[in-house]
Amino acid sequence: MTTGQWWREGVFYQVYVPSFQDGNADGFGDLRGVERRLDYIAALGVTAIWLSPVYASPLLDFGYDVSGYTEIGAPFGDLATFDRVVRGAHARGLRVVLDYVPQHTSSEHPWFRDALSGRDSAHRDWYLWHDPKPGGGPPNNWASAFGGPSWTFHEPTGQYYYHAHLPEQPSLNWRNPDVQQAMFDVMRFWLDRGVDGFRVDAVWRLIKDARLRDNPMDDGGESFEIGGAAAHTTVRQVQKYTADQPELPGLLAKMHTVAEEYDDRMLMGELHLKLERVAALGERGLDIAMNFSLIDAPWNGVDLADLIRRYYAALPSGSHPNWVLSNHDRSRLASRIGAERVPGALALLLTLQGTPTLYYGDELGLPDAPVDSAHARDCAELRAPGLGLGRDPQRMPMPWCEEAAHAGFCADDVDPWLPIPAWAGGFSVERQERDPRSVLRLVKELLTLRRELAALRQGGITVLSAHPDHLAYLRGDGECSVLVAVNLSGHDQTIEFDGSRSTRWSSHSTGRDRLTGTVTLAPFEARLLTGTAQRAFT
Repeated sequence: MTTGQWWREGVFYQVYVPSFQDGNADGFGDLRGVERRLDYIAALGVTAIWLSPVYASPLLDFGYDVSGYTEIGAPFGDLATFDRVVRGAHARGLRVVLDYVPQHTSSEHPWFRDALSGRDSAHRDWYLWHDPKPGGGPPNNWASAFGGPSWTFHEPTGQYYYHAHLPEQPSLNWRNPDVQQAMFDVMRFWLDRGVDGFRVDAVWRLIKDARLRDNPMDDGGESFEIGGAAAHTTVRQVQKYTADQPELPGLLAKMHTVAEEYDDRMLMGELHLKLERVAALGERGLDIAMNFSLIDAPWNGVDLADLIRRYYAALPSGSHPNWVLSNHDRSRLASRIGAERVPGALALLLTLQGTPTLYYGDELGLPDAPVDSAHARDCAELRAPGLGLGRDPQRMPMPWCEEAAHAGFCADDVDPWLPIPAWAGGFSVERQERDPRSVLRLVKELLTLRRELAALRQGGITVLSAHPDHLAYLRGDGECSVLVAVNLSGHDQTIEFDGSRSTRWSSHSTGRDRLTGTVTLAPFEARLLTGTAQRAFT
């Protein structure tokens, strides 16, 4: 195992546990399945596994509705299995990062059940309760991320409780010191079991305005869609009083202090805020402030170059960059930008300065898998049926085998929790391992180069060319530099440059041609070049 701030040179691999591997023949992914696939993850060349929530949960939001923070949910396994996963990962040189869900609990959590028992109950103030407005109705206009109002009336006690997401996910009151202590103890429970850090879910919504002021409506600029992924209609509302409150950095600092009680642990936070604000929070209690800007970026060299420059310019000194291309909440990379652009996009992800996060299956170039209403499982689709707003398509079970009935995700005689299309075997690990030019093999080669070339792990970055059809940038300086060039178009692209270089890696060829003055990229080709430093592009 490495020591020090290992995440600064690492690569995170997100395992959405329900869809990774069924290990007990019930059609649902679990910890035994993760344990079975540790060799595969280690062979990829990543540094850390980020596990989606495996706590006790009614699974309305598939683990993000926690009914027991120090228990493993029965569908996922038990604590003994979790401990084996951690030991097995560490034995293979892998770190384990656990999803931590501090913004809300399940409505089935004992804390909330007690809170429902009366206004004077021990845990009442652990959640956000408020009287109706004069004349009746919710206390303010705050809207739920899953559509509709974020206040639900509890008739027996005559008050509303707040939920940023589902009504079955009541939000915790982080102004209460007892809540802070209890949730910090949750962190310690898992850190004592050997986890190397946490990905902190919905951290930008951790605390709300104490005065419960109405959020402003659409301002034409900084608003966001409430319920855009899960509601019949959307509400454009500025998160002025429900996100990124002044107290947030202080709470993050306290959270980080808990991690600092242990050697070499880290916090990575989910932040859906403006790019500059995400960059700023990277030095305010989070080792990694997750940067999702690539997911929505127009896929052309000019816009990508502008995004890259803006992000690095906004990072405070000492703050560490991060890049994300896909996750369990957004459409997969191949479906967003096209299968032919996937190799170049992954080359971009794995060579930009900072820590990349790779979503399971993207190393195979998996597209979204359509799920009809009869098989829908995600609460987004179930609460707004027929609109195609659910997140099931990007959570398709991982295809491991080419010919097996369910692509090796589960036994042939059980049904997988989400349907696996007939074409999945064509994307399988088994098939791509045999193909020297598969997406999987390309990702492994890129990760090998990251380990071999210090410029890709530690070097700075300079954007050298920003053309609508291509992007080129330099990592490092002098003889230790690496030039990355990506053709974003379906046509050959020729770039002129100063100095000479040789091709170290290409998504299209294994050639090692020497270049003098120009580099010509085939359609959608990505290339890494090493040698004399590049200083000028046209």
